[in-house]
Amino acid sequence: METSPAGRKPAQPLSDNGALAAMDPLDAVGPAFSRLRRASALNAESPVSRKDMTRTLVLNIVDEGPEHDGQEITVGVVAERLAVDPSVASRMVTDCIAAGYLIRAASQQDGRRTILQMTDDGQGMLAAFRRHQRAAFEFITREWPEGEREQLARLLIKYVDSVAQARGALDS
Repeated sequence: METSPAGRKPAQPLSDNGALAAMDPLDAVGPAFSRLRRASALNAESPVSRKDMTRTLVLNIVDEGPEHDGQEITVGVVAERLAVDPSVASRMVTDCIAAGYLIRAASQQDGRRTILQMTDDGQGMLAAFRRHQRAAFEFITREWPEGEREQLARLLIKYVDSVAQARGALDS
């Protein structure tokens, strides 16, 4: 087997007569998502640093906005949505502020509370990352029929929406 320039063996797909292919597809979804998460992003043409990838997690939360009436985007909301300790979320937010992507502002609902708002630079960074994500998706699926590419995109969006609905049902 050939190795990459860094001396690592290239990743082999698990679905070509491998472990995931041998599993019931519904049992294979979890391991496939875990593997996808570990791959995180394809840095084919314009690499995205780990720091910027982490920043986009926070920026996406701010961009998505409130999940319900009366909610404002705070460090606590970032921590909750990322399932991290508030101190971790605070460091992530502070990094985004230092980079010029976010600002802290006073809540209009409760002047004692600090909310997060995206700056123009933050919007630009998020837009660039989304272009990168699309390019990576198109590269990864370049040999797929167009209908399958679009079907996967629609199904992923449907899945994410269903996750949000399920989380809402659990919180009720």
